[in-house]
Amino acid sequence: MAIDRDTSTQLPAVLRPNDEVVKVAIDGVRIHQQAIRGDERGVLLELVDTRTDFWDKPVPYMYMTTCRPGKAKGWGWHESHEDRYTILSGEMILALYDDRADSPTRGVVQEFYLSREGVNRIIIPIGVWHAHMNPGLVDLMFTNAPTEAFIHGNPDKRTLPLDTDLIPYKFKTGLGR
Repeated sequence: MAIDRDTSTQLPAVLRPNDEVVKVAIDGVRIHQQAIRGDERGVLLELVDTRTDFWDKPVPYMYMTTCRPGKAKGWGWHESHEDRYTILSGEMILALYDDRADSPTRGVVQEFYLSREGVNRIIIPIGVWHAHMNPGLVDLMFTNAPTEAFIHGNPDKRTLPLDTDLIPYKFKTGLGR
């Protein structure tokens, strides 16, 4: 297997499965497509290369999480750290809502489609509400490398239920079925 150097680049838009182009609209959100290398034996996806701009802040902590098909998690936001997701397998619909008082994009809601083979990395800025759903037929698996380590006794995460009326977004049901 020939492995190239990291070829991630910041993308101006996300191509959704129906060929619809979605531009990044929320201030501070950054998306990347990390190349996957492979052959008949398997694949290689580089998780961290601190020489790239995706990793321009420290990586003090990293974890992997899953989401079952048709399930959703969220809403949450962080007071002091960014989230940096990398999709390992499956598909994710990620909804973001910017309610930061000082943001030029306050009030903007944006939905992203992420998958291992497509746009597979995203940075969620401090203070941006986020929730995700697995629209696929297999478990979604992804890593998060937040810019600060999680403190179990004093988490900086604030949450709301998925069905809150405080965020003008609802996940569609029956996706991928």
